Amino acid sequence: MFDCYKTLVNIKTDENSTKTYEPVSRWLMYHGVNISPQDLMNEYKWRCKEEIERRREWNSELKVEDIFAKIIRHNATWPVNDVTVGIEAARLFRSASVRYLHAFPQSVRMLEKLKSYPMGVVSNGQRVFSELELRRLGLHRYFRFVLFSSDFGYKKPDSRIFLAGAGQLGLRPEEILYVGDSFDNDINPSRSLGMKAMHIEEAWRFFNVT
Repeated sequence: MFDCYKTLVNIKTDENSTKTYEPVSRWLMYHGVNISPQDLMNEYKWRCKEEIERRREWNSELKVEDIFAKIIRHNATWPVNDVTVGIEAARLFRSASVRYLHAFPQSVRMLEKLKSYPMGVVSNGQRVFSELELRRLGLHRYFRFVLFSSDFGYKKPDSRIFLAGAGQLGLRPEEILYVGDSFDNDINPSRSLGMKAMHIEEAWRFFNVT
């Protein structure tokens, strides 16, 4: 099983610049939602914080499209399908925030070497756009399943998301190798469940794809 970002995919995003929110604000205007880029950024951030605090659970996760749906309902000037527009707003927001996005060539070579094995992704991510990014980069085809934290309402290092991946593979934890970039979120929690684990750079060397 693999982590996604900084393991398979190299990405940089910026959610702290009003420039990220400008195209989203303009686009929302055509869907009856009147909110400035600065107000959109402020409301997005406090609603995310509020949602996490409301859940009162360790390692809580939210769905970003639900956050945008709430923003849309709060700022709509005429009746809007906030669910549908919220999904598209989340994707537009992601596209506006991305500064670069590409697959690590070493990881692609590793997946090619391992493609005869059953593989899956267990990652902290938002399915509304993360799955599309994997498909766009040609990585989705390598995996039997892709699990994102937004599917569950909690995120790594929570053990439940790793065990959900093990269930998808039909394997015991001790039969699984987990590859990721974070010791706190990937290596240590998967090892605590009995899985073997490698840092992504260690895996590149081990599978001779550097």
